[in-house]
Amino acid sequence: MTLLRKRFQSNFQEPISILDKGIPLKMYTGLNLSIENSNLDGLNLTEPEICQNYITSVLQTNNAEVAYGGYLENRSLYSDKVGFMGIGETQRTIHLGIDFWTKAGTTVLVPFTGIVHSFKNNNIRGDYGPTIILEHEIAGLRFHTLYGHLSIKSLQNLKTGQSFETEAVLGTIGSQEVNGNYAPHLHFQIIIDMNDWSGDYPGVCAKSDISHYSDNCPDPNLLLNL
Repeated sequence: MTLLRKRFQSNFQEPISILDKGIPLKMYTGLNLSIENSNLDGLNLTEPEICQNYITSVLQTNNAEVAYGGYLENRSLYSDKVGFMGIGETQRTIHLGIDFWTKAGTTVLVPFTGIVHSFKNNNIRGDYGPTIILEHEIAGLRFHTLYGHLSIKSLQNLKTGQSFETEAVLGTIGSQEVNGNYAPHLHFQIIIDMNDWSGDYPGVCAKSDISHYSDNCPDPNLLLNL
C-alpha cells in the first residue's frame, strides 16, 4: 500500500469529484455514521427512512448537497443484515470505502482512466445492488475501484474490458428499491488485489480483519483528495 500511496501522491494532487460536475465540492459536507457519534443514539439506521432523515438534516444544516465519509468507520448500519455476520465472531461492522449520500439518479463519474474488470447486480437485501468494478494502472501498478449501490440502468450495455476515460459517466446512483435497501448513496472503494472476486468484493469487515482489508483497500481519499 505504501507504493500505491506514493504513486497517488505523485499523480493526484487536486481534489477529484466522482459525482455530477454540476455539484461543486463546496456543496459537500462530512458525515459521521460511526457508533461513536452520539447524535445517532436512539436512531435505527438500518431503517432507510430514518437513515435518510438524519442525512437530510446534516445536509440542510451545512447547506450541502452531498454528505460523504465512512472509511474504517465502525457502524451499526449493518446490524440487521444476516450476510454481515462473521464466522465464529461478531458481525462485520467496519466500513472499507467512502460513501457519498445524495439523491438517487445523481451521475457517477470515473476518477481515472480504466477498463471494466467486472460488474454484477448483487440484489440481496443489504448488499451493493448494481455494482461496477474498474481496473486501473498507474506507472505499472494495478489497482481497482468499486462503485456500489448504482441504478440498474448503469449495467445496461456494459462489457468487460470496456474503456472509460477520466470524468466519463459510469452510471447513476440507485434508489432504495434496487440498491440493497439503503438510503441512496454511492459506495466507492479502492481494491489492490481482487483475488477471485468478480462483480463484488467485501465493503465491510470484522474488527479482527482490519489489518488485512485496510492494506488491500486503502483510504479512497488518497486518490480523491477531498
